[in-house]
Amino acid sequence: MIGRLIALLLAGACLPFAADAGTLTLQPTAIPELKAVYGQVEARDSVLARSRIGGTMVDLRITEGDTVKAGDVIAVVKDDKIDFQIKAVDAQLLGLQASLKNAVAELERAERLIKSGAATAQRLDQIRTETDVIRNQIAATEAQRSVLVEQANEGDVLAPGDGRVLKVPVTQDAVVMPGEVVANIGGGGFYLRLAIPERHAMALRQGAQIRISAAGEALSGTLAKIYPQIENGRVIADVEVEKLNTEFVNARVLVELPIGERRAIVIPRGALVTRSGIDFVSISENGKTVERAVIAGQPVDIDGVPGIEILTGLVAGDILVTP
Repeated sequence: MIGRLIALLLAGACLPFAADAGTLTLQPTAIPELKAVYGQVEARDSVLARSRIGGTMVDLRITEGDTVKAGDVIAVVKDDKIDFQIKAVDAQLLGLQASLKNAVAELERAERLIKSGAATAQRLDQIRTETDVIRNQIAATEAQRSVLVEQANEGDVLAPGDGRVLKVPVTQDAVVMPGEVVANIGGGGFYLRLAIPERHAMALRQGAQIRISAAGEALSGTLAKIYPQIENGRVIADVEVEKLNTEFVNARVLVELPIGERRAIVIPRGALVTRSGIDFVSISENGKTVERAVIAGQPVDIDGVPGIEILTGLVAGDILVTP
C-alpha cells in the first residue's frame, strides 16, 4: 500500500521497523501521495429480464432490492388471444378425429367388399389415401397446438442470472410488448468504479492497494483494472473490495488513491507519547536521552506495521529512542 518505511539503524546494522527497545537512526522514506476521490458501488454484470410475448402483466413477483436466482419466474405475462387460438385448434382436432374415425370405418368396409368383388382396388386406394391425409392433418394440428401452448408458457418472465433486482420499470396489470424490459438485475459480484482526473492517469498502477472509507469502516482494495479510454477528462478504473457493503448499488464511497510519492520522516507509533495535548518523542543527544516536542501527521502502515509521519521536530540523522 505504501512504499518502504524509514531505514532504521541500530549498532550499525539495519533493523526491521518493529524493533525492540533501543535506538533507531532516522532517515526519510518515500510514502505515497494520496488523493481523495469518490467511487461508486456497481454490479459487475447488469442484465435485463425481458418479456418474450406481448400481453398484460398479470403477476409481478419482484420489487427493487429482491434477490433472485437464474431461472426464477419473476413475472407472468398473459395474452388472452392465445387461449382462444388453443380452443379453436382443439375444436379442429375434434372435427378431424371424427373424420378419421369415419374414414377408418370406410376403409375397413372397403377392405371387406373388395374380397367379395363388390368394390374396386381403385376405390380402396382412394379411401386409404383419404385416411392418411386426415391423419397428417391431425398431426399438423397437434403440432400447431403445441406451438400455441409453448407460446403461452413464454409468458413466464425468467431471471437471466443470479443477482439483485435493481430496477423494475413495469407495474402490475400493465400492457407490455414483446422484448420489453421487466427488470434490471445486477449480478456477478460488486466492485467500486472510480472516475479519476486525467492528470493523474500516468501515476495509476494496476494492482495498487487502495484505502477505502465506507459507512465509517476502513477497508482496503486493489486497483483491478484501468480502462484505456478517457471520458470527459477522467480515467475510469475498477477497484476490487472484500466485504464491500452492497446494500445500496450506485452508492458513493470515499477512496484514497495513491497518485505519487513524497519523502517524509516516519517513526513507530509506540515511540510517540502525548501529554497535555502535545506529542513528544525521546531522542539521544550526546549520549543523553531528551524529549523533543513534535507535530505528528497521518498514520502510516507498512506491511501491517503501524507507523506515524512526523511533520516537524525531527530531521534525518536524529537518533530515536524506542520504548
